[in-house]
Amino acid sequence: MRIVSLLPSATEIVYRLGIGDQLVGVTAECDEPPQARREHPTVVDGLDTAGLTPAQIDARVRAVAAAGGELYRLDESRLAALAPDLVLTQDLCDVCALPSSQVTRALPGLGAEVAVVTLDAHRLDDVLESVRLIAEAAGARDAGARLSASLTARLARVRHAVSGRPRPRVAVLEWVDPPFAAGHWVPDLVTAAGGEPVLGTAGGRSLTTDWSDLAARDPEVVVVAPCGFHLAAAAEQAGSVLDRLPPSVPVWAIDADGLVVRPGPRLVDGVEALAAVFHPDVLGARAGAVRRVR
Repeated sequence: MRIVSLLPSATEIVYRLGIGDQLVGVTAECDEPPQARREHPTVVDGLDTAGLTPAQIDARVRAVAAAGGELYRLDESRLAALAPDLVLTQDLCDVCALPSSQVTRALPGLGAEVAVVTLDAHRLDDVLESVRLIAEAAGARDAGARLSASLTARLARVRHAVSGRPRPRVAVLEWVDPPFAAGHWVPDLVTAAGGEPVLGTAGGRSLTTDWSDLAARDPEVVVVAPCGFHLAAAAEQAGSVLDRLPPSVPVWAIDADGLVVRPGPRLVDGVEALAAVFHPDVLGARAGAVRRVR
């Protein structure tokens, strides 16, 4: 089967299923595993935001959207030339990845036999369901069952480890300028890790908030997880807003792009990393995944 993945998390799932050799096309953001982008042609490019501050990125994204522009460009001719049997796409967030509407527009050029799987995960359980959907569509049902079982077992181990322990009140910021309260599956990650989410709505969209509202939620831990950034940049951004956060509250940065904002298997790594922050005496540190900023 010839598979084109238009979503970084779907690319991760394909490799974790052991069928990465069936990929024939990916996006410019498919960087996990690292060979994904090296070994396959890219059919999607995103908005260039290199060197911009969070405020500048937010302003540019809003300006493009207000003008009716597209944040991602699908190379329809290259996609057609790859002759895929299966295309993996998403319909959750037009800012985070190529919207499925662009894929629909390109379908007439792909032939009648191509299958399209559109992922629309809002909760952590939906992400686990995405594994099953991709595995079934790719003819890898047994591998999907094994991967799902492994992820579920790891979540169960964390749940058992934190069971009955006091749950710290946790606020997760998905962006810092302006501040965004993390929604979708992120509150589920906090809950699974033994915390109590006090900012953002499980299954709901990530929404702008303000610093006074965050303080009013009385968090005991603040986690900065900026969408699209890994640990070093997350720590830098967290450090830039320390004066806006309650002074006595510990502030942590996390590898957001790897462990929090992409709806793929590494969300379970994110749960384990957050659990180590909330309950270090039980689970210990997770080097390289989180960093205490204050």
